[in-house]
Amino acid sequence: MSGTLSPTSTALSPAQLWARARGAVLVLALVLTGGLILALLQSSEPRGALDPRSADPHGSRAVAELLKDRGVTVTVATTLDEATAATGRDSTLLVTAPDLLSDNRLSALRTVMRASAGRTVLIGAGAPSLATLAPGVTAAESTRVTDLAPACSLPAARRAGSADLGGERYLTAAGIRADACYHADGLPTLVRLPATGDSDTVLLGAPDILHNDRLDEQGNASLALQLLGSRPHLVWYLPSLSDLPPAGEPSDGDTAGDFLALIPSGWLWGAFQLAVAAVLAAVWRGRRLGPLVTERLPVTVHASEATEGRARLYRKANARDRAASVLRSATRTRIAPLLGVPVRDAHSPDLLLPALTARLSGAGGDPEDLLFGPAPADDATLVRLADQLDALEREVRTS
Repeated sequence: MSGTLSPTSTALSPAQLWARARGAVLVLALVLTGGLILALLQSSEPRGALDPRSADPHGSRAVAELLKDRGVTVTVATTLDEATAATGRDSTLLVTAPDLLSDNRLSALRTVMRASAGRTVLIGAGAPSLATLAPGVTAAESTRVTDLAPACSLPAARRAGSADLGGERYLTAAGIRADACYHADGLPTLVRLPATGDSDTVLLGAPDILHNDRLDEQGNASLALQLLGSRPHLVWYLPSLSDLPPAGEPSDGDTAGDFLALIPSGWLWGAFQLAVAAVLAAVWRGRRLGPLVTERLPVTVHASEATEGRARLYRKANARDRAASVLRSATRTRIAPLLGVPVRDAHSPDLLLPALTARLSGAGGDPEDLLFGPAPADDATLVRLADQLDALEREVRTS
């Protein structure tokens, strides 16, 4: 025997191996590429946006330090409970992203605003939060941030002059007293709503005047310091997903909807594309039944070896009933043409047995029990059955 194995039809060629593995390789490459792109995008995103502790371009550490230099204490709150505990009559409450809050949280925040008798500044408040926090004010289509003139009588705006504003634009209902400033396409991007006493609510359409990289431009620093430094204490509230309702507070009931609303649209679009790609890959890799292909057997197996191997399997499984059935079926198939019975009727007792009885002399055992009887009880009975079937077939051939 040679030391090297010759290739057979069961050995996969390099082309076949590639055809089987290319789907998994493609999916792995897509996952790695997507992860790399996401990592690059996330690494370029600003960290700690509007966070008074962040020195990033979109952070707000610069304005917080300027406020501290003017004697204003700054308290950072990441939950509504912390903001509620720190807010009082001599404080300003800054809410950086009110639209992130659930309906229950917005109602609780509204209660805090009424009880504090101070100033509340809402950054980028849109339709989800305006109905609760600023009744009578609605959001129009947003606009880009640009250098805008005050165009109003609000002292803080007139002293600051032009500033980088835009973003959300606001419409106030008839009969509501408000200071509307920094108009973009005819609608204000800064609105002050006076309340009882010295308390008021300020709607700021965009947060750019608070960013570190824009604080030294236009009148941004002056406007930011006047809006946030009018009281000796500033509560800087940063809503986030971790700001969950306390135990016992009822939820809105649509937790899944609130969660989906917080996912950026780009992520949802990316997930949809991945789903479509997965479906297309499944259709592409789906197994389709084609025409039968004749293949060369890897080895030649003699009939006697196949019969012996099959018999050993039957014996190992104690399948005497199956072995007897195979022996009887083969005998009936071979003797049926000798008796003038079509092969298709060889397994019908009503057609085979009358022809067999007419052909034989009637000596010997019962042919019905021999050809259609029960399964043998032991191996000896199975061997005896095989011998009797051989004798029956010889008798039919010689009769």
